[in-house]
Amino acid sequence: MSLGIIGGSLALMTALAALFRWTRLGRAMRAVAQNQRAARLMGISVERVYATSWVLAAVVGAVAGVLVAPVVFLSSKMGLLVINGFTAAVVGGFGSMPGAVVGGMLLGVIENLAPLYLPSGIRYSVPFLVLIAILVVRPGGLLGRVERRKV
Repeated sequence: MSLGIIGGSLALMTALAALFRWTRLGRAMRAVAQNQRAARLMGISVERVYATSWVLAAVVGAVAGVLVAPVVFLSSKMGLLVINGFTAAVVGGFGSMPGAVVGGMLLGVIENLAPLYLPSGIRYSVPFLVLIAILVVRPGGLLGRVERRKV
């Protein structure tokens, strides 16, 4: 079951990377994300890109839900899953898809090793502690880049 989840995740990440890198839609989405006005002037329909982005987000969310359903059951602590995902994105860097993967794996390892060295009740605080630490030490994330703008 775990190998199927890992395989499905890798297939989804590969498909998304290929979409953003080699398709016309991916280039349009990157252009709109970088500069809306310039993308509109180049003939890209910003509204259509937004609509397509929402559909793509829904599809990715549905696939992620199907992949995680056998592992995570309904509970009152399901909100921690969202916090872990956000923390993984921050740790890896928001602009980097491989960074988010590395951040997620690093967070998973830290979260599972924390009860061995710290009190067992701290397990649910680990994502918050990692989030605070990475924002203090390296705000752009491990693989993210911080762009400075001159005004």
